[in-house]
Amino acid sequence: MLFDKVKAFVVQLDGARAGTEPVFHGGQAVAGRVLLELAGAARVGTLRLRARGRARAHWTESRSAGSSTAYTQSYSERVEVVNHRATLLAPDSGDFATLPAGRHEFPFSFQLPLSLVTSFEGKHGSVRYSIKATLHRPWVPKRRARKVFTVIETVDINTPALLEPQAGAREKVARSWYCNHGLVTLSAKIDRKGYTPGEVIPIFAEIDNSSTRPVQTRAALVQTQTFMARGARKQKHTVVASVDGEPVGPGRRALWPGRALRIPPVGPSILHCCVLSVDYSLKVCVDIPGSSKLLLELPLVIGTVPLHPLGSRSASVGSRASFLQNWGLCTQLEAPEAPPEYSEVVRDSPLPIASLGPLPLLRDLDVTLEGPYFACLHDFRYHPPPLYSEEDPNPPSEAVRPRCMTC
Repeated sequence: MLFDKVKAFVVQLDGARAGTEPVFHGGQAVAGRVLLELAGAARVGTLRLRARGRARAHWTESRSAGSSTAYTQSYSERVEVVNHRATLLAPDSGDFATLPAGRHEFPFSFQLPLSLVTSFEGKHGSVRYSIKATLHRPWVPKRRARKVFTVIETVDINTPALLEPQAGAREKVARSWYCNHGLVTLSAKIDRKGYTPGEVIPIFAEIDNSSTRPVQTRAALVQTQTFMARGARKQKHTVVASVDGEPVGPGRRALWPGRALRIPPVGPSILHCCVLSVDYSLKVCVDIPGSSKLLLELPLVIGTVPLHPLGSRSASVGSRASFLQNWGLCTQLEAPEAPPEYSEVVRDSPLPIASLGPLPLLRDLDVTLEGPYFACLHDFRYHPPPLYSEEDPNPPSEAVRPRCMTC
């Protein structure tokens, strides 16, 4: 039978390693081939290829319209970000062509749009990219092969907006029933808004507990997935990393001098999609017994391009130094060391006259370098520069002075 003659029908992408999926960025070219292996000669029709990228959101909500009436409301939205079609095999005459037994390759290539959404899988939505090949054959079902690939949107954190420090302050009166137990204040700062997975966020915080109860502090990195469909929104919050602080007693004040919170391997922020978004935030929380929590939230962006080691180091160091100075966590910054005096560099004793003979061999590291070449170096390095004068101390003589052409 013809169906048994197709031994293999797969889609392969260039650059894919064994056991791993290739990763692409917006604007890149996706190239690969469709492999068809036949056990014997077979009649085939057209071979079509389609690349698709879809962002979708879907969820349901149960609503009650009365004591005995209930119904389910469904929300769904879908947007297509990639749609490429190509015909890899078309018979020249008739509807079918005969291919001999063996291995056949059909290469393909197409360009991705410049702006794409990062591949994502969530509870109420997803962003998926795939390539599907369809082989049409007479009198038998179509043969299909599908290949999924990953797209990552480039998010560069080396921009002025993502290098700006983030800070905030909140306060709350600790109450239980009708009793007022005092005021609790919280201030927190981080040196920038943009980070990449694997980095450490230094958290600078101040907790002033003026209440009569001990409080507990902690910080967490929270991922917020937002799905949008038909004007409605559905959110899911997930804590991806956290760090606990020490308890702060009544009437006490605690400082976090850059407490470290490491970012685990998470997906980058998705900020430019009309169906779903992925946002991150740093939440610093103070648990007050008998009262609601005191919460301070600082926005974050998880990017794909790490911080440049040279271009942004001075800004990062400067912002961290200002944090420490403003909060009294370090002493005054040391002033830069002044350059040495010129007299400390210039030799007081005259230089020895260099001999014109060959250079002597260096016996040890303390030997004085001599010879015409080294004498010129010493003379250039250690003698003071000549005094400046508006009049030439060595004017040219009348015999060599240039004359005007009209004289």
